[in-house]
Amino acid sequence: MKQNYTVRHGALEGVEVFLAVARRRNFRRAAADLGVTPSAVSQAVRTLEARMGAALFVRTTRSVGLTEAGQRFLDRAGPAFEELVAAGEAARDVGQRPTGLLRLSVPRAVVPLILEPMIASFCQAYPEIELEIAASDEMVDLAAGGFDAGIRLGQFIAPDMVAVRLTPSFPFVVVGSPDYLERHGSPEHVEDLRHHACLRLRRSNGAIAPWSFVDGNGEVEAMVSGPLIAHDYPTLLGAAMQGIGLAQTPRPVAEGPIAQGKLRSVLDGVAATTPGVFLYHPGKRQVLPKLRAFIDHLKSAV
Repeated sequence: MKQNYTVRHGALEGVEVFLAVARRRNFRRAAADLGVTPSAVSQAVRTLEARMGAALFVRTTRSVGLTEAGQRFLDRAGPAFEELVAAGEAARDVGQRPTGLLRLSVPRAVVPLILEPMIASFCQAYPEIELEIAASDEMVDLAAGGFDAGIRLGQFIAPDMVAVRLTPSFPFVVVGSPDYLERHGSPEHVEDLRHHACLRLRRSNGAIAPWSFVDGNGEVEAMVSGPLIAHDYPTLLGAAMQGIGLAQTPRPVAEGPIAQGKLRSVLDGVAATTPGVFLYHPGKRQVLPKLRAFIDHLKSAV
């Protein structure tokens, strides 16, 4: 393994010099192009030829030409070196200005609440950024999934992530349709939920999320039961509006249906509070301009 590494480590040494001489057919002109001395060019070519085990140039006092080995090397190395240069420029471009593919992992409920209102203005402001939104309620490994950042409730973000607050803290509310509450009555205490159809959320780790409430200065969890288990809040909300049962969701998710009279909230006095919604990213190194542009645009919009 050590020997292979040594060979690959030196594989590109002298290639740029070779290409300059092959293009100019002159050592002095190649040296001028590269900003080095002719002797440095000659030494680099000799070292490259020694490593290749073949002469690459035919030299006379009047001209410089390519040998058959040199021509074959030029045919393969020329395009490959141009691709390497282009790759370096592309990487440098992404590191210096807002451009490239920006991939985000977000919960489904966040898309209409936070992202939809600002997507159009962001795409217009940064036309060189391709924005990809993967809407899923599963917790993903950003690096393994190839994502630049994610958006989640604060309590689900790992402590080694850089978190950027997008919303204030807000409560989790229990909601039901007017029709359901008229048929079954409104629960006045957490214990009353045992007599209600409760719509539950299954988390990405497979566990069913308990319903959380406050009790004095602490938080209590209630294990509830009901006819439906879903993997995201929009599905639970839709079922609650259809009168299937009660659902516990973040207040911003239920805000619209509550304002429209499609849902009513109950047990507000014991509602538990979440830290809010955050954008998060590894951030161990400098944040790329494309992500910085998105963060700044998003913070100005929410």
